[in-house]
Amino acid sequence: MTIGEAAKASGVSAKMIRHYESIGLIDAARRTDSGYRLYSDQDVHVLRFVHRARELGFSLEQIGVLLSLWQDKSRASADVRALARSHITELDRKIAEMQAMRRTLESLAASCHGDARSDCPILDDLAAS
Repeated sequence: MTIGEAAKASGVSAKMIRHYESIGLIDAARRTDSGYRLYSDQDVHVLRFVHRARELGFSLEQIGVLLSLWQDKSRASADVRALARSHITELDRKIAEMQAMRRTLESLAASCHGDARSDCPILDDLAAS
């Protein structure tokens, strides 16, 4: 199938498919004599794997490791679990940071009069940083 068909079937845009190939995350597609990329059902399966991993917030580096583990039938599931647990810890850290940002913004918004006055605690806080 063509790159457009593979993109539609996998949920990964053609641009991202080309990017993933260029960085070596996925194998380069076979080419026709005229240079068009051709993808197999297995290629689309790999692209779906990458797409799902991206949805779960894994980095491209982590996805590379996950792909290697997925393709290695002799791998230990403990290795996959360790990577997932590490990612959960990172997500928890990011969530805590975002909650702190939200609390700060909520406080700043509450202290803003929101009227015709020019003084603004939100801008004052941003300028102080």
